Amino acid sequence: MKKKVLLLTLALILSASFVFASGGQEAASSGGEQFITIHWAQWAPADYLQKLSEGFTKETGIKVIVEQTPWETFVQKYNVEMIARSDAWDIIVGDSQDLGNMADSGHYVDLTDFFKKNGLANKFTAGSIAAYAEYPANSGKYWGIPAEGDCLGWAYRKDLFDLPENQKAFMDKYGYKLDVPKNWDEMLDIAEFFHDPDNGFYGISIYGDNGYDSLVMFAEQLIWTYGGDLGNYATGQVLGILNTPASADGLKMYKELFQYVPPAFNDAFFVKANDAFTAGIVPMTCNYFAFLPALANTATNPYADGTAYFACPPQVGRDGKTRQFSALGGQGASIVTYSKKKDLAMKWLEWFIREDVQMEWAKMGGYSCLKSVLDTKDFLNATPYNPAFAQSLNIMKDFWSHPDYGELMEIASRTLGNYIIRNQGTAEQALQACATEWDAVINK
Repeated sequence: MKKKVLLLTLALILSASFVFASGGQEAASSGGEQFITIHWAQWAPADYLQKLSEGFTKETGIKVIVEQTPWETFVQKYNVEMIARSDAWDIIVGDSQDLGNMADSGHYVDLTDFFKKNGLANKFTAGSIAAYAEYPANSGKYWGIPAEGDCLGWAYRKDLFDLPENQKAFMDKYGYKLDVPKNWDEMLDIAEFFHDPDNGFYGISIYGDNGYDSLVMFAEQLIWTYGGDLGNYATGQVLGILNTPASADGLKMYKELFQYVPPAFNDAFFVKANDAFTAGIVPMTCNYFAFLPALANTATNPYADGTAYFACPPQVGRDGKTRQFSALGGQGASIVTYSKKKDLAMKWLEWFIREDVQMEWAKMGGYSCLKSVLDTKDFLNATPYNPAFAQSLNIMKDFWSHPDYGELMEIASRTLGNYIIRNQGTAEQALQACATEWDAVINK
């Protein structure tokens, strides 16, 4: 029954998108103008890209339409279209985890020659190349251009941290200065210190389990930071890598932090994370940098003037080594194999990678991954969160870029969520369950 409903839903989405696409193309071509269509999720960066592309239109006369789909159905929609070999879009700004699937399935144009011609492997940050462009890992094959660099970072109420009474009480209780946490142990202390549910104030705002990737993204950065890993991306080995004591240490920290979140945070994602902060009921929140501009704006955050930002902290693992990671988000821009306007789409890519365009992109609120932009004072001073973002780009790491990543994501959300959110079993049992199911999927 579920399968029939899913197939019917996919058919309806596909049918509706064909109607939209054909209608839109007919309207745009009736005037004889050239245009390309870019598909992205519905959020502020897509609005910025539409505005940015006005510069491309002015230079070339080629119109750009950025079609947006709500995040809830974004990945599903473009996968349905690609399976149908649709030419509804010329470029997709697709999720990083889906790069392997899209490349293996032949849906994206091979951009390896384009990369080599423009020396892009040395111009963009290594992490962004690995996540948004290259597949398989370390293969030298490229399928996208880093478009929206993103990873998890933090906003905090500096005004609360700096209050003399808070400074004194924290020092008296923990024996060190209340400040940006230098490690995850200090993060836990700060969450405990501020947690005051009797007065409607809570210690921290972090993701819960939305059934897709919210919990997985927050969990994986802790697993990496504590010395564990998700597996060997090159060989597909999971057992003995994911289900280790170091990975369990990271998962246990997640669960400890989660006891200090506001009520009804079991399904929290980026909206609830920001809302708790702007409501003034938490001293700090973790969210993707793409959603932090709202916290720097006094129109959307009454505490904006007292808000500051920091990168995910490091931690000394049980092996004595210090590690620091942030879970990668963001997307790359890829040309659709079935596009009838690949030449126009390539012109847009050639324009988008220019340093002047990337700087304008960064100033608008997009997140450039071009090293020559990130190294400038103009970028670092453009927003209060850009210094933390620039630092985070060097510590970000991605989930499996595997053709079956969607299934891997569901397994991790369910098995790890049983422990963190639903209080079932131990960290070790959750990791063993996840590793066993992952091994069956990856090595089937």
